[in-house]
Amino acid sequence: MTAPDVRKGMPPVKLPREEFARRYRSRFVDPAFKPLQREVDAIIDAAWDAYSHSRKAPLTRKAGPGFADPEYELAVDWLAARDAILAAQRRHDDAAETPRILIINGSSRSEHTCPGEMSKSWRLVKLAEAVFIEMGLAVDILDLSRLASEFGKQIHPCKSCLSTSPALCHWPCSCYPNYALGQTDDWMNEIYPLWVAAHGILIVSPVNWYHAPTGLKAMMDRMVCADGCNPDPTSTHGKHADEAKALELKGWPYPRHLAGRYFGLVVHGDSVGAETMRRSLSDWLTDMELISAGRAGELDGYIGYMEPYATSHRSLDEDRAFQEETLNVARTLGNAVKLAREGKLRNPAAGLVEPKPK
Repeated sequence: MTAPDVRKGMPPVKLPREEFARRYRSRFVDPAFKPLQREVDAIIDAAWDAYSHSRKAPLTRKAGPGFADPEYELAVDWLAARDAILAAQRRHDDAAETPRILIINGSSRSEHTCPGEMSKSWRLVKLAEAVFIEMGLAVDILDLSRLASEFGKQIHPCKSCLSTSPALCHWPCSCYPNYALGQTDDWMNEIYPLWVAAHGILIVSPVNWYHAPTGLKAMMDRMVCADGCNPDPTSTHGKHADEAKALELKGWPYPRHLAGRYFGLVVHGDSVGAETMRRSLSDWLTDMELISAGRAGELDGYIGYMEPYATSHRSLDEDRAFQEETLNVARTLGNAVKLAREGKLRNPAAGLVEPKPK
């Protein structure tokens, strides 16, 4: 019995026009759209044309100098994202610029949506922010709760191009936006430059079912293109797997696009999983060749252990020790960034060649 070709799974889903129109029309159920049915029909006709002809990137231009194939047409969205990353890298490398810290709020909870109150993570973010500002550092805050509360903020799922070949996974990600499938409003093209510009990254997050919250995990998955992936989509002429594999097999350098930045972690829970998640985040960041700020820069613990959820903010108010530990994480990370910028703290692994870079 012949084994099935493992490279071939289910056939692609190609919706009939009626089903496509039904799904698209479901966006306009508000009675306010009832007088606009003619206009909605026209929009659905245009959307169907884009879908049926698979126009993923309707706006493109030639790549130009500096690419393997200057004549190849690249999506203008991707070129804009690349320009933003290059500008962020210049800021990062400019010794005259104030060192930057990126604080990431990993919680999905906020007072702006169903829970009706801010998260404890957000309160801890604001504690850490004050420390960094007092230390003379510039601060950017990435609040991932906006995914749940703000119109037009999405992080689409990673398509695992890297598992085919790192040359097929482009830096920044070229999978989105996909206008044909309506996969737009992807936040990652704004998020990548925040990471690139930062000298230190602090992630503050709760534990959700032993794991990272949905928004944080989605961002983590989409950060894969920063770890060993291809900054030139023209070298694979877009998503041509055979070209990517051939390029990898010639000898792939696995460029670490965020290497050398320092990180700190604050992970809190109410009953289980905080240590496991903190270790997982630390392993992830270390694998991307970021550098831990050290033992005092990584915190996991419990706020209101096994106490009612309804009083969790009161528990944080009363837990002065956890607040002070959070402040120490910020102080440790801030010190690491400042010492590194002054040349007083060096990566002991600098200059070493990885025998197994994957």
